[in-house]
Amino acid sequence: MYDQEKIKPYSTRGKKGEQVEAMFDSIAHSYDLLNHTLSLGIDRLWRRRAINSLKKYNPQNILDVATGTGDFAVLAVKKLHPAALSGVDISEGMLEVGRKKVEKLGLSDIITLSKDDCMNLSFADNTFDAVTVAYGVRNFESLDRGLKEMLRVTKPGGRLVIIELTTPQSFPMKQLFGLYSHIFLPAIGRSISRDSRAYSYLPATMQAFPHGPQMKSILERAGYRNVRFHYSFLGINTFYEAEK
Repeated sequence: MYDQEKIKPYSTRGKKGEQVEAMFDSIAHSYDLLNHTLSLGIDRLWRRRAINSLKKYNPQNILDVATGTGDFAVLAVKKLHPAALSGVDISEGMLEVGRKKVEKLGLSDIITLSKDDCMNLSFADNTFDAVTVAYGVRNFESLDRGLKEMLRVTKPGGRLVIIELTTPQSFPMKQLFGLYSHIFLPAIGRSISRDSRAYSYLPATMQAFPHGPQMKSILERAGYRNVRFHYSFLGINTFYEAEK
């Protein structure tokens, strides 16, 4: 078990997946505003970069895991023009916000958002040309199991793209980000979402989550090939790509 799998939003008892579901249900109404506010809008840039890395592969059937309110899914359709994109999440509250967004944009014929657990995906083997996860893998109840499930539903030669927040390791960003994530982030989260525990959970999982070379090794053990990663924005964001 990895350290971040031991961290739960509300209680040390019970399953992490159930608590993560309840947490995102509770903050779904304010999630987009909080995300963009707390990242100063930079999360949009990171998402675009991740999606652009898939352009040369021209994926026509895409799975977006931990799709949340569908921001990444919508951007992927606009940039990559696939025939179909399936977005899955364990939080019905987040998905409901996402469905309204997709319908408003007229993308319901391409994007399908449904409740599904990445520990046991409902799709057949070798279904998708590409699988994406934006800021969701640290919430997996079992990282190894989630990665293997995503590998299972990916076509041979298909692509995996993950972007995840990480804690900077170098002075002075490590110290500055520590102040931001442990003091500023929970305070703003509490004022907007009224769930301070959700935004205390976030920096705790960021600090505990394996990143860089360690995450590369985890992906390789799960069965992925040609795994690469790079840090951006002084180590706050990490991008991973791999092939089945």
